[in-house]
Amino acid sequence: PLRALDPFPLPPTTRLATAAYQLLRSAPSTPFTRNRPGEINARQHRTRVRRISIMPPSKRTKRTMDSLATATAAASVAKAAESANAKAAASSSLSPKRSNLPSLPSKRRQVKLADDADQVLAKCRKLRDALRMKAMKDDDSDDSDDSDGDDKKGSDSSSSDEWGMDYDSSPDGGGKKKKKSTPGTAKSDPDTTAGDSNSKWAKTQQLSLSELKSQVDENGKRKIVEVVEMNSTEVMEGIENVAVAVAHQVMAKQGFRLEIPSRAASNQIYVPELDRIVLGDKRGMRTFLNVKESRKAAITTRVLQLLHAVLGKRIHITKRDLFYTDVKLFVDQSDSDGVLDDVATMIGCTRSNLHVVASDKGLVVGRISFFEDGDFIDCTKMGVGGKAIPPYIDKIENIQSDAEFILLVEKEAAYMRMAEDRFYMRYPCIVITAKGQPDVASRMFLSRIASELQIPVLALVDSDPYGLKILSVYMSGSKNMSYDSASLTTPDIKWLGLRPSDLNRYDLPDQCRLKMTDNDIKTGKELLQEAFIMKNPEWMKELQRMVKTKEKAEIQALSSFGFQYVTEEYLPRKLREGDWI
Repeated sequence: PLRALDPFPLPPTTRLATAAYQLLRSAPSTPFTRNRPGEINARQHRTRVRRISIMPPSKRTKRTMDSLATATAAASVAKAAESANAKAAASSSLSPKRSNLPSLPSKRRQVKLADDADQVLAKCRKLRDALRMKAMKDDDSDDSDDSDGDDKKGSDSSSSDEWGMDYDSSPDGGGKKKKKSTPGTAKSDPDTTAGDSNSKWAKTQQLSLSELKSQVDENGKRKIVEVVEMNSTEVMEGIENVAVAVAHQVMAKQGFRLEIPSRAASNQIYVPELDRIVLGDKRGMRTFLNVKESRKAAITTRVLQLLHAVLGKRIHITKRDLFYTDVKLFVDQSDSDGVLDDVATMIGCTRSNLHVVASDKGLVVGRISFFEDGDFIDCTKMGVGGKAIPPYIDKIENIQSDAEFILLVEKEAAYMRMAEDRFYMRYPCIVITAKGQPDVASRMFLSRIASELQIPVLALVDSDPYGLKILSVYMSGSKNMSYDSASLTTPDIKWLGLRPSDLNRYDLPDQCRLKMTDNDIKTGKELLQEAFIMKNPEWMKELQRMVKTKEKAEIQALSSFGFQYVTEEYLPRKLREGDWI
């Protein structure tokens, strides 16, 4: 009968040992509940005590002593295990939730500073020192100019701050000047909106800085469009100002129309002193009562409404999120994406201030650390692939680095080779890639670290017109986002390789040289007419050589000499000789 009451029959010794162990642990399970393996509940415990009580005295004593000995040994083992776990948790750097994870031996390959690092980096350090000295001189000259203007003109001074130009007075990024603006008001005088892709290769208009300053309207304001950093409240106020203006037009029975700066190629201006493209003063009207423009006007007002809600919640969304909020109206994501740039120019803020970001694309690895939204990031300990460049650049702070230079790589394949070989440990540097055409976050990140660290940027791109075009986007900005070129450009990037002259200099095999297509040749000839290419005679020579020979090559072509030829031979030789333009 007693055995029939036991739902889990166990051998006598095991039952006694388990019962005694539970007594020592003083943690019986809840009655009438299914217990874990090796545990008993209160009902089972009473049954086992009753069985022991009806046994003969001699047999009962022997079994009890054996069970107590077994239980004591088990308790000792459990106590030793707990002590070992506590010591491991105290000495481990893992978080408390992960303290019980077994520690594995590190397999990280240790890479030390190269023996010839001082010789290889000697010219790079000279370039860095010259860069910093030039920045200091430019800062001093800017301070003296500002003080002279204040003494001579007082509050009516037409200094660069009042004129509103947000620019770097030197190619190295020193002497930034920010303008003040009223949210929701135009930054320049009022044509069409964003330019079509067919005109992106049109020759860019060129004006000097003095000519731009002389071109002001009747109110004394500059006639170019540039945006400034704004917080969420200021951007919301700008959107509300646009909504109020629309309401007044509707109440006046005029329908409504939106005045938007033109981002067409004909409205792009290259300024040599700033070494970047800015947006001109042409404007266009987007009228709701016009049949051709009514849908575009509706999309613009809908995007303004959604952005106001996002900013009110103090959150960030992606472009894809924005598109799916009203698929029937947007139809295609390109329609909602294009309106974002229009809204930024209307409000006068950067596109990142709208809290709409693109997905991660860029990567960074090397000798740099920073805090990202309170979390410490060390890019030398982010694995082989490195750290994804976050779209929230404004959340990055306290940037620290001991790198000698920044290596900007066009393609991810070349970036992975340098990351796996830990090239940044042998020759202290920061390696960045945007995997081809750069995104906004990568351009903004590069611009920020280059200006804060004051170290040179060396570019490694393909020897073709598109590689040079990508490099020019980093340096002078894109025509589509020329209104925000001040925060997206990194002037004075040095072209390290792969250059057309390197094909013969390094005896690249003929099988690794590709024939340029008609489209490649056309693109190369159009680049020869761009002002930001013509300003650099050495770039012109390389591009002319490329168009003349009709040969191009990719960075991976150097792998014909060996998979690690780029990191072990090509780059060290380039750096040692100072072979950049």
